[in-house]
Amino acid sequence: MQPVHDAGFLQPQTETKKNAHPNYLKWTILTLIAAVNGYATILMYAQGETAFALLTVFLTALAVFIFGSNKTYAHRYIYPGIAGMIIFIIFPLVYTVGLAFTNYSAANQLTLERAQSVLMSRTYQSGTAYGFDLYNTANGYRVVVKDGDQLLQTGTLDLANLPSEPVTLVDSTSFDGKKAPIKEIVQNRTALSKLLLTLPDGEEIRMSGLRKFAAEGPLYTLQSDGETLYNNREQTYLKPNHEIGYYQQIDAEGQFVGKPVSPGFVVNVGWDNFHRVLTDDGIKEPFVGIFIWTVVFAFLAVALTLAVGMVLACIVQWEPLKGAGVYRVLLILPYAVPSFISILIFRGLFNQSFGEINMMLEAMFGIQPNWFSDPLMAKVMIVMVNTWLGFPYMMILCMGLLKSIPEDLYEASAIDGAGPIQNFFHITLPMLVKPLTPLLIASFAFNFNNFVMIMLLTNGGPNMLNTSEPAGYTDILVSYTYRIAFEGGGGQDFGLAGAIATLIFLMVSGMALLNLKFTKLSQD
Repeated sequence: MQPVHDAGFLQPQTETKKNAHPNYLKWTILTLIAAVNGYATILMYAQGETAFALLTVFLTALAVFIFGSNKTYAHRYIYPGIAGMIIFIIFPLVYTVGLAFTNYSAANQLTLERAQSVLMSRTYQSGTAYGFDLYNTANGYRVVVKDGDQLLQTGTLDLANLPSEPVTLVDSTSFDGKKAPIKEIVQNRTALSKLLLTLPDGEEIRMSGLRKFAAEGPLYTLQSDGETLYNNREQTYLKPNHEIGYYQQIDAEGQFVGKPVSPGFVVNVGWDNFHRVLTDDGIKEPFVGIFIWTVVFAFLAVALTLAVGMVLACIVQWEPLKGAGVYRVLLILPYAVPSFISILIFRGLFNQSFGEINMMLEAMFGIQPNWFSDPLMAKVMIVMVNTWLGFPYMMILCMGLLKSIPEDLYEASAIDGAGPIQNFFHITLPMLVKPLTPLLIASFAFNFNNFVMIMLLTNGGPNMLNTSEPAGYTDILVSYTYRIAFEGGGGQDFGLAGAIATLIFLMVSGMALLNLKFTKLSQD
């Protein structure tokens, strides 16, 4: 009995030894991944990309936890999906919302330390300017500097391989070579700008123009507090204004005066961007108008595409209709062609001077609508083009749902003497609307953010006047946000764009919740 007992006792130990090697391999791989990502995190943090560094740390820690523990074995199969959702959905959303509470823009995108470094790298002409000429000799170039009536020259220089130390100028009354024209100086300006010359009195000068060298000094000097800058040229002090995100001059009492100095730096402005949307007339008025147009456009897009698609679906499903298959294919073609191609074609067709549509309207009715310069006609054009592009989708949906309606209902209706129109409004429409409701809400949300349609067809135009940020009569909220972020006249205002994007997200989220509610009701 003893051997049997020993065999039973030793079997788990053998299995443990077999499983030890995979564990060592697994933890070795996880450790290497963590080390590489840790190094990448340090580099990102050193570059000031704190948000991306935190994202890398979180995803790495999550991966080690899921793949390192046996209790989370099932989650390792969905980790790629979770990581993708965090990277491409949650992180951009959180990052955008975070930008909404800052002054981040084209002029304010550096950290305070980086903005301070840029300012301290600036120089100014701190001494006398000296004219110069460039002479081309057989062995290279000579720079001849004019100090009053005195001429000072360098030795022969190879502009492609300049010395790293300063070049001393020596007094000379004669020199060889041919005087280079201004064109040749321009061609060698990059090399000449790196040349540092020393006058006989020890003063160092650099190229400060196409025809002069001058002594240069640092424009700003950092003070002992680590923040204050002293302007050596104007003899004034500047401090960082954390309310607006710029360095600004201060007076004797420490109050900010004068104009801000670029570049600025990123600061937290709280709810100021949202407050601007609600109070700044140059933003509030176009925002309200664009919001109303966005809702109207999305509603018309859903209503018209549904109406056209449902009617056409009923027609092509009509049994007495011959060649129904051909009609189905022809009516689906607008949906099969990439939308951006169709939009660009329509842009040409609606051309006010040479478009075929205006040519036909002028020949038939003697009119030439201003499709792109008149706000109302531009909106009508957008609705028509969007209806053309969207009705095939609704027609396909309705064609499928029509198959689910019991034929018994139509047979009973025929016995009662009802016609096709009565059948449509009392049987077909009620039976289609309920399952279509969630899809209609989704279509509304899509058209609410139909960026491609607006930007390719009208680019938001015609533009509104007297606005703080670029805005057009056909802009919808998403295109308006894009133009603020990338076409801002006063500097690309990403903070304000982030605030509007946050408001759009809240609106679309509300639609999504409404969609889920109707989906649940339809299932019940």
